[in-house]
Amino acid sequence: MRRELRSSQWFGDGVSSGLRSFSHRARTRQLGYLPEEHLGKPVIAVLNTWSDINPCHSHLRDRAQAVKRGVWQAGGFPLEFPVSTLSETFQKPTPMLYRNLLAMETEELLRSYPVDGAVLLGGCDKTTPALLMGAASVDLPTVFVPAGPMLPGRWRGETLGSGTDMWKYWDDHRAGLIGDCELTELESGLARSPGHCMTMGTASTLTAAAEALGVTVPGASSVPAVDSGHERMAAASGLRVVELVREDRRLSRILTADAFEDAVTTVLGLGGSTNAVIHLIAMAGRAGVRLTLDDFDRVARTVPVLANVRPGGARYLMEDFHFAGGLPGFLSRITDLLHLERPTVSHDTLREQLAGARVHDADVIRPRDNPVAEEGGVAVLRGNLCPDGAVIKHIAAEPRLLQHTGPAVVFDDYRTMRRTLNDPALGITPDHVLVLRGAGPKGGPGMPEYGMLPIPDHLLKRGVRDMVRISDARMSGTSYGTCVLHIAPESYVGGPLALVRTGDLITLDVRARTLRLEVSDEELARRRAAWTPPPARYERGYGALYSEQITQADTGCDFTFLARPGTVPDPYAG
Repeated sequence: MRRELRSSQWFGDGVSSGLRSFSHRARTRQLGYLPEEHLGKPVIAVLNTWSDINPCHSHLRDRAQAVKRGVWQAGGFPLEFPVSTLSETFQKPTPMLYRNLLAMETEELLRSYPVDGAVLLGGCDKTTPALLMGAASVDLPTVFVPAGPMLPGRWRGETLGSGTDMWKYWDDHRAGLIGDCELTELESGLARSPGHCMTMGTASTLTAAAEALGVTVPGASSVPAVDSGHERMAAASGLRVVELVREDRRLSRILTADAFEDAVTTVLGLGGSTNAVIHLIAMAGRAGVRLTLDDFDRVARTVPVLANVRPGGARYLMEDFHFAGGLPGFLSRITDLLHLERPTVSHDTLREQLAGARVHDADVIRPRDNPVAEEGGVAVLRGNLCPDGAVIKHIAAEPRLLQHTGPAVVFDDYRTMRRTLNDPALGITPDHVLVLRGAGPKGGPGMPEYGMLPIPDHLLKRGVRDMVRISDARMSGTSYGTCVLHIAPESYVGGPLALVRTGDLITLDVRARTLRLEVSDEELARRRAAWTPPPARYERGYGALYSEQITQADTGCDFTFLARPGTVPDPYAG
């Protein structure tokens, strides 16, 4: 028996279906569409995050056409919708402030229009979780199309990684090792094409997580943005979503607890971005799955890092990873750690999807007996400085600093830190612990990527390239260093970070998974009694809504009214 399409509630089955259906059909004729183009066919929303200000997505206008081509070939009817772009490079104070806004837009757009399924085009850091969070809340058949990594950077015979080499050469410039001319050349060599960062930064980590979850066609997450294979992948996604509608294979069948555990395993085995911790927790919450920091720490102890991709790896970039076998090849190395009987958008089981997957370069995707690191690339810390948790990407840190005690140098906000970091009166040495507060979800606002605090110029000139740095901020997935991040609760709401004073000793012990402020409970109680909350960041507008509703980093930084359980009915279309 043929299942009635959701879109038929809008279009009906003829004149007898009522005034509203007549009106909807008339307006569709106004758009220039023939009845036989759309009536009775799956209507597919193509949500496109393209814009003129987002270099990661500058090719997605063309890819949307490829998606639509695939939808038409499969007998569906595509409708393209522009949605918020969240350009990681340009949007301030941080696109993280607006992740939930795009999630809301995605959810309400898919719910309020006559669509039967969706294809989501994104990839720049916050777009992947935002689109999938919104789509999960609606639960239609959905396929995600990753934007794909850009070409490798080039400069004077060197292969550059976007972000990662930006930090490196900026520090070299501050240390006097390169001049203004070299820096000007680097501006034209770091990012050479459309696409997101080609390191295992946040964008590549989250699109890999999307593929591991099973919401992309196989191999989609690493196809270079400008490769012709990327257009073919987009068309294949359009073909597949129509079949998903006919099968009524909704996101809720894909986004299961097993799928999220496999995504966590994937992120940790890739040596991926710490930002994935926040985003996967939020995505899981929208799918009705409880995912916690403890799950990340538990899984991290079971999976080795096998992706030799910068910044956690030593050498390679995403194009190398793709041609070494991509995510299917990577997952073929760890099948014993995965839930192979769960469905994906393309296959009845993950086992079937991975059949035939191969690794073609064992230095890019390492075998289990020659890992990049023995255990997952992110560690979860606990202690009196972070009672609700903190994270560190320890594979990107100098090993000597993973067990360290040093005196704190405290900065109350990022602007103050930038202005005073090089003040000789601070007397900063390599043993100090740089502490930044006021940079969390509410305090930032939006939890900006401030966590890779710069090292003072005088230390850079001495060859110091890493120090222990602690904050309630995030950091770019392309960054590196001994940076403790996401301290929860944040200082803005009175977390213990608000009580730290310059000169206090702080102990980091990654092996023991602890972060401790070496101050007595009695002294901390006295400081807490004297602490006063900072003034509100926003008095009105979206910022005020954000401040009222945002949760802390350990629970995903979602809005409380979006994260809570409950159903939302489809609109009455008659």
